[in-house]
Amino acid sequence: MEGEVNLKNILKNLNPLLNEGKYVYCTVDNINEIPFFKILFLFKETESITVVLKKEDAEAMNLSFSYVASWITLEVHSSLSAVGLTAKFSQALSDAGISCNVVAAYFHDHIFVDEKDAAKAIEILNGLKELN
Repeated sequence: MEGEVNLKNILKNLNPLLNEGKYVYCTVDNINEIPFFKILFLFKETESITVVLKKEDAEAMNLSFSYVASWITLEVHSSLSAVGLTAKFSQALSDAGISCNVVAAYFHDHIFVDEKDAAKAIEILNGLKELN
């Protein structure tokens, strides 16, 4: 099932959801030490493997991290070929002084913001519906 491509429809149905928990970005050389079911996502870079997982899991495995994030899922099923969504919400968050780290998955976009900015980010994302 292909997702929505019309930006106005996407924004109208954005429905940002704040997921429970705090999440951290860690770097590891070998992911075999981390149980797969604890990994939210990973990305293999030239320098290392970036792994995102719950803060308490990283602490239990003695993994170091410097950024604690809240995870927001945009519940609208946007197409991977949709144009303008990331620009629209990242600009709105940037205008409020909120950094965001974005992961596009097949069904939804996921935004990671500093834990202290989560409530404000949800408010801003909900406000995008009103602009269209």
